[in-house]
Amino acid sequence: MVKIKELPDVELVQGSYACAGCGGILAVRMALKVLGPETVIVTTPSCLLGVTTFYPQLAFKVPCVNVTFPSTAAAVSGVVAGLKCRGKKGVRVVGLAGDGGTVDIGLQALSGAIERGDNFIFICYDNEAYMNTGVQRSGATPLGARTTTTPVGSVGRGEERPKKDMLGIVAAHNIPYAATASIGYPQDYLTKVQKAMQVEGPAYIQVLSPCPPGWGYPSELTVKLARLAVQTGQWPLAEYENGRLTVKEIAHRRPLRDYLAPQARFAHLPG
Repeated sequence: MVKIKELPDVELVQGSYACAGCGGILAVRMALKVLGPETVIVTTPSCLLGVTTFYPQLAFKVPCVNVTFPSTAAAVSGVVAGLKCRGKKGVRVVGLAGDGGTVDIGLQALSGAIERGDNFIFICYDNEAYMNTGVQRSGATPLGARTTTTPVGSVGRGEERPKKDMLGIVAAHNIPYAATASIGYPQDYLTKVQKAMQVEGPAYIQVLSPCPPGWGYPSELTVKLARLAVQTGQWPLAEYENGRLTVKEIAHRRPLRDYLAPQARFAHLPG
């Protein structure tokens, strides 16, 4: 298990243009503490790309490859193959994408990379909509949430479909390791990143990363909401490892309204 006090002080993600309280940048910053400097990142057009690669600056202190929206996992496979051909060992290849670039536009490439058994880690920082382009709904948007493409009014009542079960989808590929995590529980999250590093083959982590402007809440509540999502049962912390699924029990479940009430995207819901 990762011990927070023993994490290195070295920052592999320096200053960026992320919004105050950005859950996505927290997810990446924490992960790189465990992944270390021998890491190659492959990312796609997203909030992360926009705020970390603002020319001529680069927030990452590790090699970073920027590719097209559907291509993250395909490019990951290419980097893995290239490193193998050059005889480079001990370098971790990590795909980083938001929920849109993972569960929707990038799903085909991710499925192929997992099926091939390529040795990589894929981290989806899940803020539950296409935040970079204007808060449009994605396959990861939860039921009832208001977005610019699932408006609330005389006809629309927010997102009408349940959130896509991405953990179930990757598990159906017989992936060696997959997990859900939350930035509100860093020890759990980073322990899962550490486990993913030890896997021979593909590993997938989907980390809930609240977004202040997209969800409609004050930026200082990011970590609190990331914890409430778990405590209310809205975001289970689960692991799929060697064909076995385990879900962390909630000792004292909080009312769901505690999680929904601070968010403007759920303001139209009764109660």
